[in-house]
Amino acid sequence: MERRADCSWWSGGKREGRRAPGKRTGPVKCPRERETKAVSREGKKGERPAKQTSYRKATETDRIGEKSIKRKGTQGFVCIFRRTVQDKMTGSDVRLSDEQVDLVHRLQHGKFGDINFNEYEPAIDFFSNEVMIHPVTNRPEDKRSFIPSLIEKEKVGKLVHAIKMGWIKPRRPKDSAPLYYDLWAKEDPNSILGRHKMHVPAPKIRLPGHEESYNPPPEYLLTEEERLAWEQQDPEERKLSLLPQKFPSLRAVPAFTRFIHERFERCLDLYLCPRQRKMRVNVNPEDLIPKLPKPKDLHPCTAGHSSLVRSISVAPGGQWLVSGSDDGTVRFWEVATARCLKTVEVGGAVKSVAWSPNPAVCLVAISHGNTVVLMNPGLGDRLILSATDQLISSYEEPTEVKDQPVEWSLAEGTEHQQGQRLILTHPRAVKQVTWHGKGDYLACVMPDVSSNVQVVIHQVSKRRTQNPFRKNKGMVQCVSFHPIRPYFFVATQRHVRVYNLIKQELTKKLMTNCKWVSSMAIHPGGDNVICGSYDCRVLTNSSTDPEHHKKALRGVAYHRQYPLFASGSDDGSVIVCHGMVYNDLLQNPLIVPVKVLKGHTITHDLGVLDVAFHPTQPWVFSSGADGTVRLFT
Repeated sequence: MERRADCSWWSGGKREGRRAPGKRTGPVKCPRERETKAVSREGKKGERPAKQTSYRKATETDRIGEKSIKRKGTQGFVCIFRRTVQDKMTGSDVRLSDEQVDLVHRLQHGKFGDINFNEYEPAIDFFSNEVMIHPVTNRPEDKRSFIPSLIEKEKVGKLVHAIKMGWIKPRRPKDSAPLYYDLWAKEDPNSILGRHKMHVPAPKIRLPGHEESYNPPPEYLLTEEERLAWEQQDPEERKLSLLPQKFPSLRAVPAFTRFIHERFERCLDLYLCPRQRKMRVNVNPEDLIPKLPKPKDLHPCTAGHSSLVRSISVAPGGQWLVSGSDDGTVRFWEVATARCLKTVEVGGAVKSVAWSPNPAVCLVAISHGNTVVLMNPGLGDRLILSATDQLISSYEEPTEVKDQPVEWSLAEGTEHQQGQRLILTHPRAVKQVTWHGKGDYLACVMPDVSSNVQVVIHQVSKRRTQNPFRKNKGMVQCVSFHPIRPYFFVATQRHVRVYNLIKQELTKKLMTNCKWVSSMAIHPGGDNVICGSYDCRVLTNSSTDPEHHKKALRGVAYHRQYPLFASGSDDGSVIVCHGMVYNDLLQNPLIVPVKVLKGHTITHDLGVLDVAFHPTQPWVFSSGADGTVRLFT
């Protein structure tokens, strides 16, 4: 007779059926079964320890105190805690007590075995701060403490060799002389203090005269009137520090009443005496300030346009200046002599001019009406002029012609003789033209709210035009390229948006807090923007915006090298401000107004229309409605 173990979870939840005839099957053993009872042939029940399976070896340490039982109404075994473990030495089962189970659980959780152990008790130093008579350890000294070390012998030999060679110098004995000395002890001119060029000797006491004698001559004695006058004078104004008195003998002279006071004044003379002689020059402070001329005398007035001058631009080298006017002419000036070197008629009011910042070519962009002309003025180095014409003529038309919003054409005949090279015809009037820093890309602004083509970017080398925006938010006033990074600034009436040209996405949106933006300039570092508005404000990205103009602003400009920026207004003035930009972007720029320059005459309620800085010199150019271009130095 055999006894089967009830292991429904081991057999998949089903009891085994009848065994096949002729085959003898044993009991189904459970891996977690602790004991197996067997029946002998004689009919006696015997107990023997079950064989240790691989599953028991794996889970013996992890599941200490568990056993499997079968509950009614459930399939499988339920694990509960048990207290029986196997002793590997004797092979017998040992039942754990409550304290032992608790100890195992505490050790499994990383705690101390002793419940009463306090792990936060104050530590007791093994070594006390007191010097004891007996040693800490009674260990005998090592043998190496008696035998000289070969490593130390080698080090000492190297040090001796270095001292002999002069590489290591012995320490000099310290000078025992005191660091302090008597400043007025020696008056010898050959002493250390005497050899000093600006040495000031101690003020010596004046030797006593006849008036300080105990029996002075009668002419040194003061009368009653002189005595009263002496007492009324201030101590600094008195010629004599004491009144002369006459005594019959030296024994009758009393003690000096002002002895302590005079000694104290002597100590003050020695203490407050200057240690160095300073050369002082009595100069009137007003003479040190140079006489500044009037601002009207600071500029050479370049008159030549018969109508208002809307735009000016300076060449990259600073030698030439171009100006565009409503009289339909573009004039090129020499900055050093204020001479008009060339005049070109374009056939319409010039709205904007821009000189290419690339010094390797000589190109000027001129906008009038809906046309933008790229002109080679023919000024400067011939190699640069020939390189410019070669750049224009080396263009090869692509095989596939794509539709562009702008028509490109070459200038011919009289226009080519004047210097015009390329003519770009736009669908609407162009208000502004501006170059990229490398001089190959040109951006044009055509403000129109009803149109989606307000900004176009031209590539001169490939004669290609692209519209970067499918839809413009608001009417675009002006645009500008970032001087270093591939960013594009677009200024509408109240906002300035910064676009990433590579990623083709909007990076930032700047709030100007004004009603209408008129102009914009980017700092050469690229981290600061300045905007001019029609509501008489200069807008910067700082907490304090200067408000010094009384009328609308027409133009703003940054200097490339100096921390200066200028703004021109309809009140006929140009204000130059010192704007210091810091590397820390959290710190606001320092803006200090430097000079207010006036010289333009207000014409038709218009004053200064554009300002520009010289590339290298601290000079500012301004164009006004009076038809003049002025240079302030």
